[in-house]
Amino acid sequence: MKTKFALTLAASTLLVSAAHADPFVNGGFETGNFNGWTVSNSAYRASINNANLTPDWVFANDNYAMHSQIISAGTIDPNVGAAFGSTVYAGNYSARIEDTTWGGYASAITQTVTNYTEDSINFVWKAVLLGAHGVNDAATFKLVLTDLTDGIDLITREYNAASSGSGVDSRFSLSGGNYYTQDWQIETLNINDTLKGHDFMLSLVAADCQPTGHWGYVYLDGFGSVAGGGGDDTNNVPEPATLAILGLGLLGMTATRRRKNS
Repeated sequence: MKTKFALTLAASTLLVSAAHADPFVNGGFETGNFNGWTVSNSAYRASINNANLTPDWVFANDNYAMHSQIISAGTIDPNVGAAFGSTVYAGNYSARIEDTTWGGYASAITQTVTNYTEDSINFVWKAVLLGAHGVNDAATFKLVLTDLTDGIDLITREYNAASSGSGVDSRFSLSGGNYYTQDWQIETLNINDTLKGHDFMLSLVAADCQPTGHWGYVYLDGFGSVAGGGGDDTNNVPEPATLAILGLGLLGMTATRRRKNS
């Protein structure tokens, strides 16, 4: 009996491990820091055009001080002011990628989740880009959710502050030369059966203009399985399949004890 119980317990443990997906870590920055994220220092991009600004390039060239920062609820954007609205979407904190001044720098942040089986991936963002120049050298950002398993970008948000206005869309307003999003932009990827169990990465690059005199930065929040970009879910709670396996294991243990007692 002891042998059977040990085998049942071992099998259940293996099945539970296989069913558990790695959770989001601090997706809403509610620890008040960048724990769980890979965040760069700043990289000087004065010789790099927008098409070549990638997370890989930033991480390989981030030789300057970190410009990205955790933002507390109630913080007012220094360039747009009260018209920008909130700088934190949910909870007490968000992250701002790149700083709020000019200088010709770029910053990046990424997080990867593996074996993902929840119903959706959600995140929210706001941006400020000071207008000037053309689409290849204006202040810019690129925010991408990538399916690493299939090597496909599933959500891409890429904008720039070209003086013509051609680098933005109806999400953006214009004030004092700043192209900015007054409302939080809510992004959702629904996870259907073809995507369940895949690995995903969220990446963001934000940069000043190439000639260095105009700022560009993005506020990021709510990366998680909570619909609407609410941030972290209780991802350490076992998944339904895991709970079912645990239930079967308990039933097996109860049956074994009953046979032994009889």
